Amino acid sequence: MTASPFALRLRALPNWLACILSLIAGALVPLSLAPFNLWPLGIGGMALLALLLEQGSLAQVFKRAWCFGVGLYGVGVSWIYMSIHNFGGASILLAGFLTLIFVFFMALMFSLPFYVYGRWFSRWRWSLVIAFPACWLLGECFRYWFLTGFPWLYSGYAHLHTPLSGWAPLVGVIGLGFICALTAGVLAQVIWQWRQPTLAWVGGLVVAAWISGFMLKEVSWTQLDDEPITVAMVQPNISQDIKWSAAFVEPTLDLLRTMTEDLWGNDWVIWPEAAIPLTYHQALPFLNEMNDRATASGAGLMTGIIYDNPHDDRYYNSIAGFGDAMGIYHKRRLVPFGEYVPLENWLRGLIHFFDLPTSIIAFGPMEQRGIQIDQVAVSPSVCYELVYPDLVAFSARDAQVLLTISNLGWFGDSIGPLQFMEMAQMRALETGRYLVYSTNNGSSAFIDEKGHIINFSNTFATETLTGTVYAAQGMTPFMRWGSLPLAILSLMLLIGVRVLRGKEPAVQASILDGINNGEG
Repeated sequence: MTASPFALRLRALPNWLACILSLIAGALVPLSLAPFNLWPLGIGGMALLALLLEQGSLAQVFKRAWCFGVGLYGVGVSWIYMSIHNFGGASILLAGFLTLIFVFFMALMFSLPFYVYGRWFSRWRWSLVIAFPACWLLGECFRYWFLTGFPWLYSGYAHLHTPLSGWAPLVGVIGLGFICALTAGVLAQVIWQWRQPTLAWVGGLVVAAWISGFMLKEVSWTQLDDEPITVAMVQPNISQDIKWSAAFVEPTLDLLRTMTEDLWGNDWVIWPEAAIPLTYHQALPFLNEMNDRATASGAGLMTGIIYDNPHDDRYYNSIAGFGDAMGIYHKRRLVPFGEYVPLENWLRGLIHFFDLPTSIIAFGPMEQRGIQIDQVAVSPSVCYELVYPDLVAFSARDAQVLLTISNLGWFGDSIGPLQFMEMAQMRALETGRYLVYSTNNGSSAFIDEKGHIINFSNTFATETLTGTVYAAQGMTPFMRWGSLPLAILSLMLLIGVRVLRGKEPAVQASILDGINNGEG
């Protein structure tokens, strides 16, 4: 089997130039996501990475994968600088340094699966179309749970509205990423060795995946009730600078009263994350007042609040129900430094960013019931939890509507809120459920079961938003199985590749000889 002339030139690149190309390839992936939505660039960047990893030494593969990760996170999570500097009180230099450290660390997490790729699976005729997508998927799974996880910038989000979106209720966003990586691997293989006859079979599989995805978009995995539920959201737009100031407690409570007064005729009223700048027990007089008002109106009020547990002296970032809404939910996935401080004994108090007012939050129990309003079960999540596809999908099994409350003030005027909205849309599509998306400063939104935004509010505006949602019955395949079957499949593929590779040394030698001799 012979290598293409382009492959021979690519293989001859000096490593420093290959690393620069990897950096550029990684920077292309965020451009495929919100707010840019140039989805072909994501697959193109992945294909370029696959080409740059092929035939490299172990050290070269690892360095190039790391550079790709630097480009990916350097562009995609640039908003972290704003969070650290504008709201964490860090200087420009310190905020830049901490952002750089975070990007380098996440790039390292990204590159680890490709160390395995370079160690055992590169330089083999099926590495690009089997080992590369398998390692890509396992890498996204790894970043889902390691050190509580940072499942951001998954490649599958780019395909919220492409033909591949039909696969989302079956395989979730990580499964979409696998199809993207497979597509990129086939493109890379075509460029690398276009004369490989069996490549047509794999290429046909990719084409079938895209066509079937388009057809699956018409399938309804859940059934919506006929009875509409009217919902109103309050977007108070309280600045982070004053949110927890004692002088603004009463003005904030008065604002919530005033903005809600004309909304009690709706079935549900939603206030965003930590809307009340007091702990639960401190706010009991106000909460009792709102509970009476909601009960008299026949409405269910759900609000974000810091719950102070008097029994164990812990604080939880919670959603509490009042009036016709029953139950309380404690957030299970927390934001490092924003809600808790890793290595607290060493870091707390070192700088203001490590001592934010909300960085005292405890993890909520993993097994919790949602909130019940009349006959409808609501699956709640608080801000950062929304980026965990399996967590949201499994929590929604016994619920009919999704609810997310957030405070997006930490993102400032950056691409972060737009990325977050895209992830919210994907959660609705994966579960086949309406999602009520309530934020402090916008945009708040109503999202239907297909991931489409029905109505939304303005950003950085004090306003209310009303809409209609429908309870859903049934489960999507992704809600039943999650991402674990795909992770097991990818692991089995890698094991199978390793076994097969050991059985065909003659084929391997012929490929390498052809490349080294400059055939093509």
